[in-house]
Amino acid sequence: MRKLLFFNSLLLIFLLSRPLPLFSTEIDSSHTLTIIAVGDIMMGTDFPKDKLPPNNGSSLLSEVAPILRGGDLTFGNLEGVLLDGGEPEKTCNDTSLCYLFRTPSSYVEHLKNAGFDVLSLANNHARDFGEAGRTATMQTLSNAGIQHAGRLGDIATGVIDSVRWALIAFAPNPGSYSNLDQNRAVREIKKLDQTYDLVLVSVHGGAEGKDAIHVVDSMEVYYGEERGNMVEFAHAVIDAGADLVLGHGPHVPRALELYRDRLIAYSLGNFCTYRGVNIAGINGYAPILVVTLHTSGAFVTGNIISARQYRPQGTRLDAYHRAAKLMQQLTLEDFPQTAISIDAQGLISRKKAK
Repeated sequence: MRKLLFFNSLLLIFLLSRPLPLFSTEIDSSHTLTIIAVGDIMMGTDFPKDKLPPNNGSSLLSEVAPILRGGDLTFGNLEGVLLDGGEPEKTCNDTSLCYLFRTPSSYVEHLKNAGFDVLSLANNHARDFGEAGRTATMQTLSNAGIQHAGRLGDIATGVIDSVRWALIAFAPNPGSYSNLDQNRAVREIKKLDQTYDLVLVSVHGGAEGKDAIHVVDSMEVYYGEERGNMVEFAHAVIDAGADLVLGHGPHVPRALELYRDRLIAYSLGNFCTYRGVNIAGINGYAPILVVTLHTSGAFVTGNIISARQYRPQGTRLDAYHRAAKLMQQLTLEDFPQTAISIDAQGLISRKKAK
């Protein structure tokens, strides 16, 4: 199995480096960018008890790092804080039932070495240690050369091969751009679209768990908390000028949809969540979404590279393509009319016109 996974890793890296067949012959590859995106990351917590991985987590991302480093821009959602010490501000009467995540700041090196360029800090754990904890996390990421988005006013921006990009992160939580305030979201996207060639949207929303794998076009509620209508929100921000929507929060993978030539990933599930987060069954699937966009924002092609989590090893490639097969099935069930298809190995392509 170990040799098979190693061979699978080399094969996937080789496929990602080829201009064909991953890129359409009708698209000039000099006018495309490749975005790599994953879901929730929490590399272990030392609060309230030590639940950190062995060897300071050095192996958690080691097998998937060569793939993550292959994109023009690599994104993930960081749950909790990167913080040494400090006390939580979240009220938690029973810490065995209430999740608080505090990862040592030194673990930022694992994110840097894995190739992450930008991380979302808009989620229900970004303020586990108050805004001071989020501020410390932002500073730690910046010192490591990793951009962040999540707090109101905090939008990641950059230039790749003269292409100006921006990433704004939404969540139904205090201190962040809210996906529940659709009118404001549309205004923010329209402003960004006036300045940037590519506008990327991260959204942490939707219900959680294996019973929430299907996308519903209605308000999702989890333990009495409104988590947003993900379909309505994604369509609205694309109508306003967004070019790619990256969802996370349900802790399981969900379907993909192509809307107005723009790709929506409704949930990328868990990616690297060491203890404190359930990884049994499909909760342990860790898809790596590779998306090639034209510089206009239009979807060109993509791939779901399947991985899954193991403890204590970390995230490992999955030769059985379980995440891709699940997302293929969910896309067929939830968006049967969408203009993309996903094969059993995860290749995402446009459906041929009949």
